[in-house]
Amino acid sequence: MTRVAIVTGGTRGIGEAVSLALKEAGIVVAANYAGNDERAQAFAERTGIKAYKWDVADYDAVQAGVAQVVEDLGPVDIVVNNAGITRDGTLLKMTYQMWKEVVDTNLGGCFNMAKAVFAGMRDRKWGRIVNIGSINGQAGQYGQVNYAAAKSGIHGFTKALAHEGARFGVTVNAIAPGYIDTDMVAAVPADVLEKIVAKIPVGRLGQAHEIARGVAFLCSDEAAFVTGSTLSINGGQHMY
Repeated sequence: MTRVAIVTGGTRGIGEAVSLALKEAGIVVAANYAGNDERAQAFAERTGIKAYKWDVADYDAVQAGVAQVVEDLGPVDIVVNNAGITRDGTLLKMTYQMWKEVVDTNLGGCFNMAKAVFAGMRDRKWGRIVNIGSINGQAGQYGQVNYAAAKSGIHGFTKALAHEGARFGVTVNAIAPGYIDTDMVAAVPADVLEKIVAKIPVGRLGQAHEIARGVAFLCSDEAAFVTGSTLSINGGQHMY
């Protein structure tokens, strides 16, 4: 049986690596994106993976977008909630809008996507939901109360939904990446990044494909006994 997956934020960075890893595993992938049409089109032409545009923070847009994927590709068996944004600043400088945008996208997007697919997964007695958290949701980070709160919330969301899906063959897990060599990390000032890498025991940034391997495993039949877990892939930077 061919499975169908949606990867949010799936046309660049970690999301692109996940989309490719799932495709290589024989899964039909729909890559969601929010804004960059030119980059998404280039991704689709390069990979043969169809790209779909909607904002995961918009509940109605998610419902419509998932419905379109189902119409085009079939029922959705796998969702990887990877879409995420940053609006960094200390609490004293952070506006309500900066807080709301990050929480609505990073955490609200997980709810919106799960809401759109969970009933179908339960009825078909098989499903995989993988939520991309963050080391900064586990350990905190200066200037990121919005991002850390949203990513920390993902880990609680994952455990609670895992309870609801377990007896229906629907697993819900999270991956907490450390600092990965993506556009988001590339935006960090060089002197700050140097200090971050110095704190990573393996001595380097992670690669997107290293996260994607973990996602591919959690989406597989072989991971049927893994649910409610968080897999930390961070080079040893945060251990607990």
